[in-house]
Amino acid sequence: MYRKTYLAFVISAFFIAPQAFSAEDNKVDDESIEKITVWSTQVKTSSLYMSGDAIASKQADHISDLLRTIPGVDVGGAHSLNQRITIRSLDDKDLNISIDGATQNSYMYHHMGNLQIHADILKSVDIDVGTNSVVDGGLGGSVRFETKQARDLLKSGQSFGARAQFSAGDNSGSNYSLTGYGVLAEDYDFLAYYNAVQRDNYEVGGGKITDADGVLIPNTDGKVRGLEGDIDDALIKFGWNINDNQRLSVSYENYKDEGDYSYRPDMGLATDIAITDSLGVPLLWPTEFTRETVTLNYEILWGESSQLKTAIFSNTSELWRDESGYAENPSFASSAGIITGEAKNTGLSLLGESMLTTGNIEHDFTYGADIVKYETDYLADYNTSPSETSAEQAIDSAIYIQDRITIGDFSIIPGVRYNNYDVESTVVTDVYNNTSFALAAEYQPMDELVFKLSATELFKGPEIGEVFVGAGLYDTVNPNIEAETGVNTEVAFAYQDSVLGADAFSIGATLFHTQIEDYIYDYAGIPPNGDQGDWKDNVGDMEIEGYEIYLGYEKYGLNGLITYSSSRSDLKAFDDYEVLDGARIDREQGNTISANINYVFDSINLTLNWDILVVDDLDAGTDLDGATADNAKDGFTVQNIAASWVPEFAPDLTVIVGVDNLFDEYYASQSSRTGKSFHPRFGDLYLTDYEPGRNIKATLSYQF
Repeated sequence: MYRKTYLAFVISAFFIAPQAFSAEDNKVDDESIEKITVWSTQVKTSSLYMSGDAIASKQADHISDLLRTIPGVDVGGAHSLNQRITIRSLDDKDLNISIDGATQNSYMYHHMGNLQIHADILKSVDIDVGTNSVVDGGLGGSVRFETKQARDLLKSGQSFGARAQFSAGDNSGSNYSLTGYGVLAEDYDFLAYYNAVQRDNYEVGGGKITDADGVLIPNTDGKVRGLEGDIDDALIKFGWNINDNQRLSVSYENYKDEGDYSYRPDMGLATDIAITDSLGVPLLWPTEFTRETVTLNYEILWGESSQLKTAIFSNTSELWRDESGYAENPSFASSAGIITGEAKNTGLSLLGESMLTTGNIEHDFTYGADIVKYETDYLADYNTSPSETSAEQAIDSAIYIQDRITIGDFSIIPGVRYNNYDVESTVVTDVYNNTSFALAAEYQPMDELVFKLSATELFKGPEIGEVFVGAGLYDTVNPNIEAETGVNTEVAFAYQDSVLGADAFSIGATLFHTQIEDYIYDYAGIPPNGDQGDWKDNVGDMEIEGYEIYLGYEKYGLNGLITYSSSRSDLKAFDDYEVLDGARIDREQGNTISANINYVFDSINLTLNWDILVVDDLDAGTDLDGATADNAKDGFTVQNIAASWVPEFAPDLTVIVGVDNLFDEYYASQSSRTGKSFHPRFGDLYLTDYEPGRNIKATLSYQF
């Protein structure tokens, strides 16, 4: 039964650059962001704004380097195959994630994340912390990645350009990238990009891998095995400015990650050793992940104040692993073979905006449609046993419209979204229809201050099955499973002005409450007692509540930011699943403080950056899919420093040096696998996926 949820109050960490403050949904106006002056990534979120210079100095070689200090956002998974973005404890399966408009959501494998992309290729990352409008849909928010474009990189008066970069870390590996870009006959532009990464097995903080009791794990030397591999990422873009009001562009990206990797990329080395030693099979397995994406984008400005953006895309991901190593143990010889899982997303998105003024009332309409077809295929080509195949599909269609109605200092933002979700899977074959509404109110008594209150209904249909373990082949039928629905409510304020001696002083906060009705758990014990195994089912109503606060200060070349975020989840279980009552989401993390100081010495073109992340302990408690013996999570403190220099005698050269995990902390992200489980065959399994220890990094780049 759908239940009303109460409104939460007050605010979301949002660091607003002084030139970019806007009352428009507390978001940074794209036109106010300067073009990229260094090779960097702009990070824009509903809770934070970070300058490109600060991001460039991070030398990001993992998505976590870009996003982990954003309040309400975390990135778990230390392996290149296991980048997992979480927003307020909800992982990437409950978020809408896209690259250049192409939907990325694919549940490939529960031991890896659902997003593989190298940070160097990105022009911008735009994050909605929580679902706060009908535009995006989904349960927990959205992450929109945009790759670099030629016209953003060209210098004044330049028709063609190029860039070469080389980076290396003493505890991470190395990479190089080559880029060429330019314009042809003024109306045509192109970009060709190639990035090659050689990843090493890194050493954990302190140089020792220990168990939950601090005892050194046998057969380890401080280095995490199963990480060494190569990533190749190529991107080609062509654009055509048809006229002053129309643009057409097409892009092709090919991403490949291959190596002899651990069987379970999300679990610690201790677990891999315990399982493989018990089974008598190899520790490492030849693995290859590939993704091909083709995107066609069209933009048009029409009328006096209307625009429309269209994206047509095809995104195909494939995970391949040679599991012939099972033949080393005759008991498992029938499992030896080649396993392949493929997920293909094809779709169309339309996003339009029109403005209308009648008297003293301003209307800003946002409208659009999304259609995505998800197809999965599984093939187990065994050496001695018959092959196994399976396939599933789902089509998710939506149309929406919202109107921002502004009268003086007040704005009312109503919206409505209609979803049609048609799924054909082993678990369920059904069509789910849903109409969801959103309503927000804003009050801006002065240019420097804005208040916002919002409530947005949520919807998500049951997913098709996990691809790499059978694409539904081994799932249990559950025709009565319901779609997830709910409400996200928030109250927020943001203030910025030149006060307290600052060029820009910023403060803000958000209090949120998210209620998800009929929450779906993939490993629910089949009623009445779970002895028949597990299945995918609605287990109760999940409540997530918390707050985010920020404080920013900018004076001359100094740019400082402090944030604090807290989030707690709690399941109100149905009677059949009362054993799960009070359970939290496994990806939940403790209260988090982050601080960042960036100082620019303009006279010598030098930028210094320091950031710190402090995460509190999380006590043991009932959770969903966490460690079974001890799921308490240790807190940690990590500090990073960096310096970026553009020599006056060589203005096209950039030199960056830095140290990640400055004090060699032995830690794991709380959004990664952590804790200790017990298995009747393998014994104690220490799952913790430890992050790299101290890593000294350097980058040289030259832009022609």
